[in-house]
Amino acid sequence: MKLFLVDAVSSFRNSYVIRCKSGEHAADTVVLEEAEEFSQEWLGESVARVQEISEEEYLKVFDQDNGYLVSWDSEKKKSLIHTVDYDKLEPGINPINDGKAEL
Repeated sequence: MKLFLVDAVSSFRNSYVIRCKSGEHAADTVVLEEAEEFSQEWLGESVARVQEISEEEYLKVFDQDNGYLVSWDSEKKKSLIHTVDYDKLEPGINPINDGKAEL
């Protein structure tokens, strides 16, 4: 099977309650990271890029993105590759039409 690098952006909605003279001051307080978060909600992930890569490219990106794990051997690094198990998909489910997987 092919190997794909998928970059996704995770989004949160953070809320703050701030007592001050204006909305502008409230916004500035958040931007300056001076307020404590009141609540948050995870909004999900959006896929930003899907790129086919080779195993050699994977190892290069692994080392770039995970510098603290550079000492791992290639097999241990490859153990973090997720493989879609098409045999475990429920019968009758089309992963493309049902949004279960991107082929």
